[in-house]
Amino acid sequence: MARDPHRQLVNKHKPWIETSYHGIITENNDTVILDPPLVALDKDAPVPFAGEICAFKIHGQEMPFEAVVLNKTSGEGRLRAKSPIDCELQKEYTFIIQAYDCGSGPSGVNWKKSHKAVVHIQVKDVNEFSPAFKESMYKATVTEGKIYDSILQVEAIDEDCSPQYSQICNYEIVTTDVPFAIDRNGNIRNTEKLNYDKQHQYEIMVTAFDCGQKHAREDVLVQVNVKPVCKPGWQDWNKRIEYKPGSGSIPLFPSIHLETCDGPVSSTHTTIELQTNYIGKGCDRETYSEKSLQKLCGASSGAIDLLPSPSATTNWTAGLLMDNNDMIFKFDGKQGAKIPDGIVPKNLTDQFTISLWMKHGPSPGLRAEKETILCNSDKTEMNRHHYALYVHNCRLVFLLRKDFDQADTFRPAEFHWKLDQICDKEWHYYVVNVEFPVVTLYMDGSTYEPYLVTNDWPIHPSHIAMQLTVGACWQGGEVTKPRFAQYFHGSLASLTIRPGKIESQKVISCLQACKEGLDINSLESLGQGVKYHFNPSQSVLVMEGDDIENINRALRKVSYINSRQFPTAGVRRLKVSSKVQCFGEDVCINIPDIDAYVMVLQANEPKITISGMDHFARPAAQFESERGVILLPDIRIASTVTKMEHSKKNDGANKPVVLEEMLHNLDFCDVLVSGAELDPEQECLELDRTELQGKHLDATNSTAGYSIYGVDTMHNYEQVLQQIRYRNWYTSATFERKFRVKCSELNGHYTSNEFNLEVNILHSTNSNYMDHVNHVIVQPHFLQSVHHPEESISTVHNSVVPRVATVVIAICVSVLISIIAVGVYRIRTAQQHSSTDNESSKENEMDWDDSALTITVNPMEKYEKPHRAEEESEEEDDEEEDTTSAESDESEEEEDEEEEEEATVQKRGKQNFTRQEQLEWDDSTLPY
Repeated sequence: MARDPHRQLVNKHKPWIETSYHGIITENNDTVILDPPLVALDKDAPVPFAGEICAFKIHGQEMPFEAVVLNKTSGEGRLRAKSPIDCELQKEYTFIIQAYDCGSGPSGVNWKKSHKAVVHIQVKDVNEFSPAFKESMYKATVTEGKIYDSILQVEAIDEDCSPQYSQICNYEIVTTDVPFAIDRNGNIRNTEKLNYDKQHQYEIMVTAFDCGQKHAREDVLVQVNVKPVCKPGWQDWNKRIEYKPGSGSIPLFPSIHLETCDGPVSSTHTTIELQTNYIGKGCDRETYSEKSLQKLCGASSGAIDLLPSPSATTNWTAGLLMDNNDMIFKFDGKQGAKIPDGIVPKNLTDQFTISLWMKHGPSPGLRAEKETILCNSDKTEMNRHHYALYVHNCRLVFLLRKDFDQADTFRPAEFHWKLDQICDKEWHYYVVNVEFPVVTLYMDGSTYEPYLVTNDWPIHPSHIAMQLTVGACWQGGEVTKPRFAQYFHGSLASLTIRPGKIESQKVISCLQACKEGLDINSLESLGQGVKYHFNPSQSVLVMEGDDIENINRALRKVSYINSRQFPTAGVRRLKVSSKVQCFGEDVCINIPDIDAYVMVLQANEPKITISGMDHFARPAAQFESERGVILLPDIRIASTVTKMEHSKKNDGANKPVVLEEMLHNLDFCDVLVSGAELDPEQECLELDRTELQGKHLDATNSTAGYSIYGVDTMHNYEQVLQQIRYRNWYTSATFERKFRVKCSELNGHYTSNEFNLEVNILHSTNSNYMDHVNHVIVQPHFLQSVHHPEESISTVHNSVVPRVATVVIAICVSVLISIIAVGVYRIRTAQQHSSTDNESSKENEMDWDDSALTITVNPMEKYEKPHRAEEESEEEDDEEEDTTSAESDESEEEEDEEEEEEATVQKRGKQNFTRQEQLEWDDSTLPY
C-alpha cells in the first residue's frame, strides 16, 4: 500500500514546558501554587490533536499529587494534591513532570511528550499544634532564706513543622500572687526569700507560647518544696502507706534517707515497730473457729471447746459478754459459766493440754485475790479444788490435786510462772502441757518452766460431784449458799482442754502465728555492714550499722506483709526510733521518731454460690438399699468478687465489673434437713469417713443434718459433699424430703447462698423405672393429686378425673348446649335464604379438627399394673356413652345434619378411647 505523505506531517513537534517549577501548598489544602504557572505549548497548533495538550504525567514514587489539563488548546494545566498534605510528615516534595499532546487523531496515536521538567514543592505550615510540656509535673526543693537564680527549668515542645510555629517564644506563670518569676527559657526563680514556717510548699501553674502566640493546651504544675535550715532526721517518707489485700510484701519507706546535717556520725541504731495490739487478738490472725484452726495446724483430735459460740447445744456461754467478730469473751469480775456435766471427762489422765488466748491487766487492790480462768471444784458440801488455772498478783498458777486412788504420796500440786506479759493488757497465747509430774507453759510459742513448784497431799476420795467453771470458781461448801467466787477480770478466747494428749511446739506455734508483720526484701543485698534482729512475731525489727548509706538502703527494704486472703481492714501504726553516735561522743545529734501507719484496705467481698440439681425423684427401693441415694451428685461451689473499676470513657463513672472466679478456702458446709428432723429409727445421712482422708476436714452427724468443717479448698468440699447419701429403710409413709446446704468462709464472715434440694420418693411396684424421668418431672403429679386436689382439674392431661366428677360435668354441659341449641335454631330459621352450599361449607368449617391436637402422655403410664388396664377399659366404655351424648348435643349447635355428625362422633369416640387408654393413670394407691 502507498504511504500518504500528508499523514507524516500532521504531528511533527513535541510539546514544550518549562525546565523547572517551584510550588507552595498549604497543609491540609489541595491547591498548589506554581511559579511559573503550568502551561504546555506545541508548535503544531492550531492543528487539531497534534497542536493540543491532552495530559500531564508525574513521575515519582507514590507522589500525593496529580496534574490535570484545564484547556487543551491553550495547554493550561493545574497541579493539585490527591489527599491532604501534612507538613509534620514531610516538608517538601520533588518530582518530574511531562506534557503529552493528543497525537495525530482522535485515537491519540503518534502522541508526543515534552522533555522532563523538575517540580519542587514546599509545604506551608499551619499553626495547628499547641505547645506541650515534656513533663506532667515538675518538682524542686529549696532551702529557706535563700534567693536562687534558677530553681528549676521547665521545657515545652511544639509539633508544628516550621520554625515560626514550632519554637517556644515565651513562658508565663499563670498562678497569681506567688513569689516566683520565669524567663523566656523556662527558668523559674524566687523573687523573695522563702520561709519554711510560713509555707512548706508552693504549687504554681505555668503555660508556654509558641512564636505564633498559641498557648499550651494544658498548663503544667510546678511544685516547690521549702526545706528548713538543716535539721537532723529522716527525710522523704509518707505518713500513710496503703496496703491492698493480696499485694504480698510492700516497702514501707522506699525513698527514705537520714539527714545528719554533716554530723560526724560513727554508728546508727534504728528500731522499727509495727503496733498491732489493737487488731483482733494482738495482730491479724486467722479468724477461723478454734476447731477448724486446730485441724488446719495438725493438732491432735479430741479438743473440747470450753468457750464456744452460744447455741442450742452450747448454751453455757449465752450469758457472757462477747465480741462476736473474734469469738472473744469479756469478764468484768461479775460473771462465770458452768460447764455442763459430761462435756469434759472427770479423769483427765496424766497427760492433757489446756490452751487459751488471754488479755489481762494488773489486778485491782494491793492484795488481789485469785482470778480464776478455769476451775474444777466440789459442787456441794466442800470447797476442794481438783484442778484450776488462775492469775494471782500477775503470776499464772496451775493447780492439780491428785486423788488418793491415783497417788498416795506428797506430789507436785501448784506450778507458778511469773511473766510480765500476764499483766501487760495485751493478747498472748498460753498453752499448759501436763505430763504429770512435769508441767510446761508455752506463751506465744516460747517455752517457760515454772519458777516455783509446791507439793501437796492427794485429795481424799468422796462421793461429792464436781463442777467445772470458766471465769470464776464454784464454791460449793463453807458458805450458806453455793456461789461463784474468785472472779476473773480480762478477756479470754479459744479456751480448750484436750484430755489424754499434749500438743507439740510446732502445732502451738501454728495456732498462735501472726499473719502480718515486718519483712525485709532481698536479705542478701543488705551487705555485711548492717546487723538486724526480728522478735518472734516479726512486729519489731532492730537494725545497726556504721555507714549511713547502708542504713538508708536497709530501711528502704523494710516492708509490711499480710498473708491472709481477707485481712482485717484498718490502721496498723508504725514507729521508727533511731539513735546515732558520733566519733568521740556518746550521742551527738537527736533524731526525731517517725510516726506513720499502714492502712489495710477492705478486701473485695467474695460471693460464694452453691449450684447443682435442686430436685430429683428416685424409686423407694433405692432409698431402702444399703447405700441409699447420693444427695448432691453434681454440687458446685464457686466464688466471684465484684469490684468498682474506672470506666475507660472520660465520663468519670465507676461501673461494677465481675471478675473471674476466685479461689479461696472454706471452713464449714452444713447439709441440714428442712422441716422435721430425721427419724433415726427409719432414716439417716451417711458419709464414708475415708472420703475425709488426705484433707483438712472432719464431720459431725446428727438428726438435724451433716456438718463438714475444717479449713480446706472448695474443690475438696465439693468432693466430700458429693458423697453424702440419704437412706430411708421405711419409705411407705414418706413421699418427700427437703434439705438445704450452706457454706462459710472465715467462721461465717462470708456465707454462701442457701441451696435448697427437694427429694421425692416414688412408690411404684414396676421395676422398669427410668432415671431420665427425673429431668422431666418437676414435682410428681401423683403427689399433687394427694396433697393439692384442687389443682388436678386444671391438669386433666396429667391426672385422672374421678368418674362422678365426669358425669356431673357432662350433665352441666348438656343443659348448656340445649339452651344454646334453641338459640341456634331461631337464628337458622331467620336465615332460610342461605344456600345449601354455604351450609355444607359451614359444616366443613365447624367440624372438629383434631389433627393438631397435642396429648401430654403421663411419664408413669409405662409402670401401670397389667390387670388395671382391663378394669379401666370397662370404665371407659361406661364413660364413652356420656361423652358421645355430650358430643352429639354439641353437634346440634354446629350442624343440623345429625346423621353425618353421628358418624363423626363414632369415629372420634374410637380415637378418644385409644387416647384415653394411653392417658389412664395407675390410681390404685390414690385415696379419693
